[in-house]
Amino acid sequence: VASCSLLLFTWGFDMGQSTRCVPIPHQMSVCQDVGYSEMRLPNFLGHSSLEGEVVPRSEDWRPLLQTGCHPHAQAFLCSLIAPICLDTFIQPCRSLCVAVRDSCAPVLACQGHIWPEALDCDRFPAQEDMCLTPHPKHSNSHLAKALPQPACQACPSVEEHPTLKTVLDALCQDDFAVTAKLSRRRRPSGVPEFEVEGRVEFIRQGPLLPYDTQYLLQQWLLINLRCANTLVRPGRAQLYLLTGAVQPEGTLALTRLFPWHKKDHSIAVATRKWKHHKC
Repeated sequence: VASCSLLLFTWGFDMGQSTRCVPIPHQMSVCQDVGYSEMRLPNFLGHSSLEGEVVPRSEDWRPLLQTGCHPHAQAFLCSLIAPICLDTFIQPCRSLCVAVRDSCAPVLACQGHIWPEALDCDRFPAQEDMCLTPHPKHSNSHLAKALPQPACQACPSVEEHPTLKTVLDALCQDDFAVTAKLSRRRRPSGVPEFEVEGRVEFIRQGPLLPYDTQYLLQQWLLINLRCANTLVRPGRAQLYLLTGAVQPEGTLALTRLFPWHKKDHSIAVATRKWKHHKC
């Protein structure tokens, strides 16, 4: 999970102090594609050392940004960590902070952290003439709202070596059932990264869409990091039969996970039987 230093940011920037412009370092990957190549030091969080503060602190935010919790989360955070080098200081607008906070704070909480005091939205300008504002993406916004969205949830039950009846009951009672191989690898920084390897196979499609489901499951893992840590061991991949439902508000909830080992004949028999006979 993200470093606890995420909670220790303090608002240490003085608008009257002298600053300098430096290239955004290549190892600062979370802010590599923000549309500009130079940043101010110290930044708006009071960090003045690239190697000692800026780069490692930027990595603290990777697990949150990977979830895609808000389309402007990267722009907001990088405007503070790596502020653009212009003739004047450009802070994020309060409206941008509020939009990102409202979407991302619940995800941050799911990962075991609170929204840092340094990112209190009241600190940022309310007038939107000289600050960074959110620019709504109109294209495909209606489609995005119609798709199921992953959300923080209590960890679903994991059932080892289930009986045939247990699997059939899950296939009948839940909205969807898929098989997916979940894997975990360690990044050089030590932050675990979870992936859905290969294709997701549908047993019961329900409200899910074929082109969206692999991404949806991967985002679920990144949001529910504590659950993901218990599901997949480092350096290993595990095939699962996953069942779940889409809630009335459009969020996806996984209900039951069955690790599919080679000796689990009941899962193979249940999926074949369900395909031929349904419920």
